[in-house]
Amino acid sequence: MTVTRFAPSPTGYIHIGNLRAALFNWLIARKAGGTFILRFDDTDPERSKQEYVDAIREDLEWLGLTWDREERQSLRLDRYDAAADRLRADGRLYEAFETPTELDLKRKKQLNMGKPPVYDRAALALSDADRARLREERGAGHWRFKLDQERIEWQDGILGPISIDAASVSDPVLIRGDGQYLYTLASVVDDVEMGVTDIVRGADHVTNTATQLQIIAALGGSAPRFAHHSLLTGPQGEALSKRLGTLSLRDLRDQGIEPMAVLSLMARLGSSDPVELRTSLAEIVEGFDVSRFGAAPTKFDEADLGPLTARVVGATPYDAVAGELRALGLPDALAPRFWEVVRENIGTRGAAAEWWQVIRGEAAPVVADEDRDFVIDALALLPEPPYGPESWGNWTRAVKEKTGRKGKGLFMPLRLALTGRAKGPEMADVMPLLQARPKV
Repeated sequence: MTVTRFAPSPTGYIHIGNLRAALFNWLIARKAGGTFILRFDDTDPERSKQEYVDAIREDLEWLGLTWDREERQSLRLDRYDAAADRLRADGRLYEAFETPTELDLKRKKQLNMGKPPVYDRAALALSDADRARLREERGAGHWRFKLDQERIEWQDGILGPISIDAASVSDPVLIRGDGQYLYTLASVVDDVEMGVTDIVRGADHVTNTATQLQIIAALGGSAPRFAHHSLLTGPQGEALSKRLGTLSLRDLRDQGIEPMAVLSLMARLGSSDPVELRTSLAEIVEGFDVSRFGAAPTKFDEADLGPLTARVVGATPYDAVAGELRALGLPDALAPRFWEVVRENIGTRGAAAEWWQVIRGEAAPVVADEDRDFVIDALALLPEPPYGPESWGNWTRAVKEKTGRKGKGLFMPLRLALTGRAKGPEMADVMPLLQARPKV
């Protein structure tokens, strides 16, 4: 059984960067008919908030990324206690007392000597009396995992063969001085006990993976298959990290971006396959292959979501928006034809409200100063609604005969006077929907 997981920290909203991990792991589980776990990394009681737990659930549900199990790390502290006790008993977990300032000085000294800034394991030389004295002076220490200083190797699902010398990596801190379990230990314990078989995450976790493979072995677990996706950059290759706060899924949703536009883009972006708009999650699952993704930084341009969203909206049937149109006040007799006329000419579903204003005659007409007399004369030739499919043609012919105008000089001022918009559906289709004549 394939088991994957998405383990967000509920300290903020999901953004487009960490969506990739959620989506890739979900797709692997669904393609294999396996299990997808939503696991909240909420071991930090000060920063973890229930509002973010609720928001993460809501964002995933908006995309259709449902989960088979939900777990909370804050409810599994006893499992981390047991794992820490086992590692201590096996001599793999040791207490250290250096302050952040002391560690920073050590790193700077090593760098000045041309050495890698790796923790020197000074805490291993402390006697019991030394540790007792330091606890008295500084309080409880933090606990580090003692790495076997050998090469750590695995076949990465995206990056290919990976080999890291553990001697070039600091022994990772697994437990803070205040007793809080860090991601490095809690994640391993959960992955082992929950039978996770596949993990996709960002390339910035490669070193974490190396250390976690040793922790997994020390706890007697079986290593899952790892794949590390590339990190996102802006469209010009600039770091995207500073902008992720403005690229949360809820921000995109508020902008009217469609879920299928997000999923279609993110399921292919950075792979050797072209981005293609899909109409269902089943299509995305069928076409997904994690091995087709590359290691190079991946350029993400949020502007790409606009055209994809417009295409989704243009293909959306009336039944899917009937409730939304009814909420806008459209009568059921008019709404189906209204949607058929406007759907391929709006960028988001929300833009339908603007066209409903036009249809009701509430949109402000746009009339250039040099066209004012022409428009007034033209409107004098326009009867009161209702209009039919021939009304636009009949009216423009009558205006042409009276004024001598033709082409763009004829049609554009009239379009702007009726709709206030230079672009949109064919006016022959709009006219039969109009509820009132514009007032100029």
